[in-house]
Amino acid sequence: MALFSRRKKSDSDDVSADRPDDVIEPGEQPVDPADAPASEAPAAPVPQVNISTSSFRGVGAPVDAAPVTDSTPPVAARPSARQPGPMEAPEGLESIPGLRDNALLAIALAEIAGQSEPAQLLNVARQLLQGHVFLRVKGDARALLAEGKDLPLAVATRGDEQLVLAYSSGRALTQSVEADGDRDTSAMGQPVMALMRHVIGGPYAGVVLDHSSGDARAVLPTALLERMVSEADPDLRIKTALSEKRTESTASTIVDAVLAGAPLWIAVAQSEEGGPVGVAESRTATGERFLEVFSHPLELLALGRGDQAVPLQTEQLAKALVGDDGLTGLLVDPAGPWIRLNRDDLAGVLALAE
Repeated sequence: MALFSRRKKSDSDDVSADRPDDVIEPGEQPVDPADAPASEAPAAPVPQVNISTSSFRGVGAPVDAAPVTDSTPPVAARPSARQPGPMEAPEGLESIPGLRDNALLAIALAEIAGQSEPAQLLNVARQLLQGHVFLRVKGDARALLAEGKDLPLAVATRGDEQLVLAYSSGRALTQSVEADGDRDTSAMGQPVMALMRHVIGGPYAGVVLDHSSGDARAVLPTALLERMVSEADPDLRIKTALSEKRTESTASTIVDAVLAGAPLWIAVAQSEEGGPVGVAESRTATGERFLEVFSHPLELLALGRGDQAVPLQTEQLAKALVGDDGLTGLLVDPAGPWIRLNRDDLAGVLALAE
């Protein structure tokens, strides 16, 4: 049973022509893929990085900082870097009964004021990679599904380009309905990976997020979505665990995902041309050292530190932890939501090096 309908491009989709009822203008052009850092090919990878002995202070608290607790956020060590977000994601409201808002995505969009900056779009893109989005469907979605029909999604047009409309919350979708007055519509929650694959596989130039929410909107081009999907865990296991309410099993859920092959990256950089390559770690005020690991390259790029993301195999991680007993554990996704994993949490990973 198809959840999506794919509309072919036609002259009627131009913003200056008579538009079908399910077509809405976004009011802004898609981002040029050349301006989106995450869609560019990374610099030549740095192979065989010795992450047990070569490190730099990527994030950490100053020496005279207050005592660190489990919920104390990492502090960005570089003035230009993004300040880390909270350890836990806020709980999303149900602005449409039965559909929980995607709070992290809504917060990322709310940071945009005026013309969106590349760093803001990267932050939106990384927060898109978890949970779900809302889609606007022309007509009664349940009735259409019951009849086995495709769902005609609301799209925006500009010239001969089509962009799928998606929303971070029921409130943002309601604003869209109020803006155009077409109330013959319904909302449908969909996993974000399903949406991105649909956009990539269809005749679309990208996706528009919260297009009727003033400045708090963003356009992500298909080229960026392709890169996001190609480097993501298909099940988004780590991102999902970090975005949900924390429980006693959160740490073990993330470790299980790592052991099952969920992709990880580390941050590497050179202090000077031709100098040694360092790997980012976080240090607490009490001197504990946590190796920074990332569930997706966007998590690193969004920090704005200029570091390079390098893939990390689980076996490499195990050897690094065993080879450097000064490492307290891991800091996962420092931009937030984040979690610190100690050696007890990582027992299953450590066992791989034995």
